Amino acid sequence: MRFYVDVAGPNTALPWKYVHGVAHTVVYSVIADQAPALATQLHDGSWAPPSSPRPVGISPPVFVGARRKPSAYMMSGNGRIWFGSPIPTLAVSLLAGVISRRELQWGPVTLTIKGAQLEPTAEVTSSAVLETRSPILVKAKQDRYLLPDDDGYADVLLANIRHKADLLGLPNDAELQVLAAGNRRRFEVSGGIRIGATATVRLDADPRLIGALREWGLGLSNIQGFGWVR
Repeated sequence: MRFYVDVAGPNTALPWKYVHGVAHTVVYSVIADQAPALATQLHDGSWAPPSSPRPVGISPPVFVGARRKPSAYMMSGNGRIWFGSPIPTLAVSLLAGVISRRELQWGPVTLTIKGAQLEPTAEVTSSAVLETRSPILVKAKQDRYLLPDDDGYADVLLANIRHKADLLGLPNDAELQVLAAGNRRRFEVSGGIRIGATATVRLDADPRLIGALREWGLGLSNIQGFGWVR
């Protein structure tokens, strides 16, 4: 399941460290409204084996009609945030938690909730082009972030996809081709610096896995708003 929430923010700048830096806090808080034990399980890493990615996706807030200001992430009264999860219990808790609220606290900013809408389930085949709204994070073994033009990028991203398939109990046979990439972006979040770029990829895989990735995201740190698929 994936859905979006329409929000209204102030006509000011959101400090860059909060664009992605508080996304995971928002997720835990929203789930905890409906299922505190589930939120704790997700937060403390006991959902799956240690160091496993958490099966939740979220986008940073995207604002339309914001006034332009150089090097600033400007907000407006017309914003949208996407949520999703391939795990039904998590997805339902997210949706129920959001629609029970009037506001979302995104770091220092209070966003007024105007409404939420389920996105229709996309008809998925065994081959799909996936374009991300937020940067994909991919790390080499040397703990170095890779960009789409770097050697080994596709292999590491594909390994992450296969790992997610294993966690979901889905076939992990997959092939990946990078079609296009956005500019390098650098973000400060809790735990350090994240570096990545948006990308468009062609993925050949089990249709259920492709559908799950649309609800979860590509690459690392999806619960921090990275790798959200359009």
